[in-house]
Amino acid sequence: MEPGNVTQISEFLLLGLSEEAQLQPLLFGLFLSMYLITVLGNLLIILAISSDSHLHTPMYFFLSNLSLVDICFTSTTIPKMLVNIQTHSKVITYAGCITQICFFIHFAGLDDFILTVMAYDRYVAICHPLHYTVIMNPRLCGLLVLMSWIISILNSLLESLMVLDLSFCSDLEIPHFFCELKQVVQLACSDTFPNDIVMYFSAGLLAGGPLTGILYSYFKIVSSIRAIPSTQGKYKAFSTCASHLSVVSLFYGTALGVYLGSASTHHSQSSAVTSVMYTVVTPMLNPFIYSLRNKDIKRALERFLGR
Repeated sequence: MEPGNVTQISEFLLLGLSEEAQLQPLLFGLFLSMYLITVLGNLLIILAISSDSHLHTPMYFFLSNLSLVDICFTSTTIPKMLVNIQTHSKVITYAGCITQICFFIHFAGLDDFILTVMAYDRYVAICHPLHYTVIMNPRLCGLLVLMSWIISILNSLLESLMVLDLSFCSDLEIPHFFCELKQVVQLACSDTFPNDIVMYFSAGLLAGGPLTGILYSYFKIVSSIRAIPSTQGKYKAFSTCASHLSVVSLFYGTALGVYLGSASTHHSQSSAVTSVMYTVVTPMLNPFIYSLRNKDIKRALERFLGR
């Protein structure tokens, strides 16, 4: 394939979740509602935490960062999907597709890292309670978030820039509602071996690594909780982790289901439907999971909304 072919590509076609015309208004209303709930819910969490000095602790600092990332994560894909449905268009420009890949990988990775940092925070709080304030000092918290941003940015730039080296043929239909890296790479006519190597290596290192960290943290947490003599003490300790554990299970469960559940989805939109769970539903549910089970967040929200 001639190298010049890559410069001739001006756009891709996003097939979306369904090509049936009668379903488009339903999909538009459904995803617009979920997007607004996601943005407003996570924004309220950020405002409630920032307005209440009692919540200026490491756990809530990380939670506010997670809420910000979730807003950005869904904003990477859903607005373009809504515009395409409203304008009856499937087109996304080549530059727009590469940009969407870059931001999607960045915020997905950042979501992953923030969840890992939150697991470490709970590990220190439960396993080393007497040293918690010393270990989880503001400098370390800021450094953990900063490193998460830097690693995610570098990874997303690497993977998205490598797509620029690919040549594409006439088949430019992406069976998804956004430019998902794996789907775009599968459309290439040129050699995708380097992209596949980097893609799977990054997934193993930047997803498997944090997952291992989360599992290790909870292994130590469970061991510490089991050593607590009173049932009430065990419940109190576990309740501080329940919300985070729910979000981690939902995020990793659906994400792994998409990327490991099916070997090939080149001509299928089944993975697109499944990926709605971790790209839209999980960020939407996060504010509810954390606020409904957390009395401090409830009180902060009541004070903020009561102003």
